[in-house]
Amino acid sequence: MTAFHPDIMGVRHMAASAHYLATQVAFSVLEAGGNAIDAGVAGGIALGVVQSEYVGFGGVAPIILYHAESGSLHTIAGLGTWPRAARAEIFQQEHANQIPAGVLRTVVPAAPDAWITALERWGTMGFADVTEHTIRLAREGFPCDPLKSEIITKYAPNYRRWDSSSAIYLPQGRPPLPGERFVQEDLGRTIQFMADQDRAAATKGGRLAGLAAAREAFYRGDIAHAMVAHMQEHGGWLAAEDLALYKVEVGRPERGRFGPWIVNTCGPWCQGPALIQLLQLLDGLDLRAMGHNSAAYLHTLMEAVKLAFADREAYFGDPNFIEVPIGALLSREYAARRRALIRPDRAWPDLPPAGTAEELGLGGRAPGGGRGPIAAQAPLRLPELDTSYIAVVDRHGNVFSATPSDGSQSAPVVKGLGFVPSPRGSQSRPDPRHPCGVAPGKRPRLTPNPALAIREDGKVMIPFGTPGGDVQVQAMAQLFLNLTVFGMEPQAAIEAPRAASYSFPNSFAPFDHHPALMRMERRIPAETARGLESLGHRVEWWPEVTWLAGALCTIVADRESGILKGGADARRPGAAIGW
Repeated sequence: MTAFHPDIMGVRHMAASAHYLATQVAFSVLEAGGNAIDAGVAGGIALGVVQSEYVGFGGVAPIILYHAESGSLHTIAGLGTWPRAARAEIFQQEHANQIPAGVLRTVVPAAPDAWITALERWGTMGFADVTEHTIRLAREGFPCDPLKSEIITKYAPNYRRWDSSSAIYLPQGRPPLPGERFVQEDLGRTIQFMADQDRAAATKGGRLAGLAAAREAFYRGDIAHAMVAHMQEHGGWLAAEDLALYKVEVGRPERGRFGPWIVNTCGPWCQGPALIQLLQLLDGLDLRAMGHNSAAYLHTLMEAVKLAFADREAYFGDPNFIEVPIGALLSREYAARRRALIRPDRAWPDLPPAGTAEELGLGGRAPGGGRGPIAAQAPLRLPELDTSYIAVVDRHGNVFSATPSDGSQSAPVVKGLGFVPSPRGSQSRPDPRHPCGVAPGKRPRLTPNPALAIREDGKVMIPFGTPGGDVQVQAMAQLFLNLTVFGMEPQAAIEAPRAASYSFPNSFAPFDHHPALMRMERRIPAETARGLESLGHRVEWWPEVTWLAGALCTIVADRESGILKGGADARRPGAAIGW
């Protein structure tokens, strides 16, 4: 064995997610006759129950999928907009140029519309069908896993700020212990209400009418009314009109090439295209000859991360509001020019300069990003709690990849509903001049970014993703390179020790910045760390295995052999199930 857990293999269908119960929910839907979209939605909604500390039922849910019947790829921008009443100057004048915890960071909840849109367009089941198991998990409870207990314990002071939150996450006045039953009755009733509306309307008008009724219940009905009342009570901006008029965008993925692989991500409203940039910077280099996790390899990888994230900082944002030169950023010619900035003998001491406006076809306009506050000697703060991941492949060849998100500790739970309306505004900048600056109707720049790699002959497909904030792209790249360059099997590729750079402004408020810092799991040899330090990296150690390095999941679907291979990360309670 090359991994501590064997690859899960099958020939019919498979699901993999960052929590074993969500994987089981998705697999149950596959076994009941649902397709990958039905199962992915079911498992994605389940993640908002079993991992509600960092996935919100009313949060975000970016999705990328392959529809086998039409042979087409699609993305769903499951990311909400700032309310129409939002004002950037409030953050600048009254909150010291920060996005504070609480309801002022609330954007329109996008996940319910994203899930329902996926079911409408490519699914076969109704909302009630795919949420049946999840409702039971919420109402009847499930055993608290050790990581959930650890995380809620660390963030207990945050939960205590609001009675509605502490009632759920600090039962008996304390965090739940491992093995104790964790119950979310209000959230179960909320999802049940939508399921009831779905069933009632579907009985009269069919499946699509049922899905429309479930959406109506959330965005215009009783659930919406409760959210608006909550915002009015706590001084938030979210209004009935924001909810009623919201609709997710459906589009085509951004794409780039690494060797014989086409890597597909969501658009620059998230950080997904930075994964493409990173891989194209590395394409053509003899990474295998450098040696897996050698000083030379990790140095090259971290320098490429800095270059990609310099452009992320300068140019990425909501393309409905700003001009994002995405074609130029993802061109192979641009990657070749930027690759020349990677020096084998020296690390950039800070974030390198972004590509110039002239290089990217923007004329005389300078990039809009700043460097953010410098905190080189400050200790790393507790990370913002967010994000999980699910991948599903079915017997028809459909592929589903989604990264639902939004933590529950930075804003209050709506009493009676059991969830936090999306606090994703924490990833906007208070300065409206920044590419992801606050503006009414604008979306933050999202870290969650599901991916789907397809071999150029179309015979192998690999959905993959992870939680981890700014670590996501870095962990995903390491998984992909482990699979495609170093020839590892999926589980071994996931379990391999990882590293991450922090030499850029954090995507979450307060946007701290740690020049030259990289962190590594202690399974990487100390000799490698010394080599990296000699090149100018500032190395800090993670434990041997840590959830801070992400929780990768993937399925390698070989359409030629008909074999599915799946893996899930033991850094969090992930699991893959296949048949």
